[in-house]
Amino acid sequence: MSTMRATIDEYLTLRRGLGFKLIQEGRWLGQFASFLERRRSPHITTQLALEWATQPAHAHPSRLARRLSVVRGFASYQAARDPHAEVPPVGLLANRITRKPPYIYSDREIGILLAAAARLPSTTGLRAQTYATLLGLLAVAGLRISEAVGLERADVDLVEGSLHVRRTKFGKSRLVPVHASTRQALADYVDFRDRIWRRPITARFFVGEHGGQLTVNIVEKTFVRVSKQVGLRGPGDSHGPRLHDLRHRFAVRVLLDWYRAGADVEHRLPMLSTYLGHAHVTDTYWYLSAVPELMAFVIARLESRPRGRAR
Repeated sequence: MSTMRATIDEYLTLRRGLGFKLIQEGRWLGQFASFLERRRSPHITTQLALEWATQPAHAHPSRLARRLSVVRGFASYQAARDPHAEVPPVGLLANRITRKPPYIYSDREIGILLAAAARLPSTTGLRAQTYATLLGLLAVAGLRISEAVGLERADVDLVEGSLHVRRTKFGKSRLVPVHASTRQALADYVDFRDRIWRRPITARFFVGEHGGQLTVNIVEKTFVRVSKQVGLRGPGDSHGPRLHDLRHRFAVRVLLDWYRAGADVEHRLPMLSTYLGHAHVTDTYWYLSAVPELMAFVIARLESRPRGRAR
């Protein structure tokens, strides 16, 4: 293994130990190391970093900027041991990354999605039960799809009514309490699942038709098919309401309920941030500007405060 590749491994190990998964970043840094080897360069230079980051030329500008940002982060680490390493300056590539506005499902849309999931073809009925329960949980608990699919049987406490979410985006586990009606729905699913598969094939809570574990990719493909069946996407649409928008809906509904009840939302935001597993409370603040109805509440709350009085 080259010295550069060994340093990349050290860098990734260090950052992953802090909770970052760095899956795509790890691939890119490996590709960058190969690029430097082809150029016979033992050192990182701004010119080489820029040349590598801007491939392929037809890629979206935000992707190219992200590739350069990944190299910049590693170059800063490498510069501490290699005095010849150059750290590419910020701003060489315009970063046009924007967050897609959330699609907020209506209660009616959630109802028809769950009904369609419950009608999925299944020789035992388990596939339909799995998807109806899984989508329902995403709608009411605000989990990421990877977190829900990654739940194991031991993570679901049907006595206390809580979920131990371990497979999180940032590697930090958290406890998620659920409503009594959700706990009952999960208990009903367990009864149905265990009648079909008395001897577990996998430790996962949600299982497929043949008793094995689900994957995020398979769940997303199934969701797209169901969305097209109920009219949330056109037959030929490649984009539309996403599974992740169920998480957005949960967060927005909580915030709207707080505003309508006259609660101190600013004080409660850190609690919602913790519940959702956000790395920073600013990720939760994003909803206030991304959803027009929430923004209207924010403006109304600000205008109602006495002038000259800060909070």
